[in-house]
Amino acid sequence: MRIVSGKYKSRRFDVPKNFKARPTTDFAKENIFNVIGNLIDFGDTVALDLFAGTGSIAFELVSRGCREVVCVEKAPVHHAFINTVKAKLAAENLTAVKADVFKYISSTKQTFDFIFADPPYSLPELPQIPEMIFSHGLLKPESVFVMEHAKEQDFSHLPHFVQRRVYGSVNFSVFAVHSPSAVPV
Repeated sequence: MRIVSGKYKSRRFDVPKNFKARPTTDFAKENIFNVIGNLIDFGDTVALDLFAGTGSIAFELVSRGCREVVCVEKAPVHHAFINTVKAKLAAENLTAVKADVFKYISSTKQTFDFIFADPPYSLPELPQIPEMIFSHGLLKPESVFVMEHAKEQDFSHLPHFVQRRVYGSVNFSVFAVHSPSAVPV
């Protein structure tokens, strides 16, 4: 796993071979972060990384200067790895939560400027994730939600959908929440 930009740019961390998580490729990560960087100011951002896996996205957010990053991962070995890397980076603004994502979504009272979700592509509940994010009010006005998913998934019919980005075999759907007085993107 490599951090592609920011203060920890080019730092590498060996992911244990027994991991089931598939980290977002560097190529896809770099490109989607270029898109996100045009939509939000990382320095003012409180971010949430759901289905954190290796923590690759969370560490990218920390590296790019997010004020606070919360990542949620239920697998004990993955959660431990995230905490190990957090300690190596001395990333005090990162909170790793060991929890089921769906329980976290329904119970958290915190709101976020940016949410990234990278669920397992075979997860039966994957199609419901965007609706859950919006119905539970996790996003602040003027915020962005990005979900990585399989090419077969199409979220373009959903409210707040802005665009789909494809980088190789990696697909992202981008959603934006605007304040009531703002003009949609």
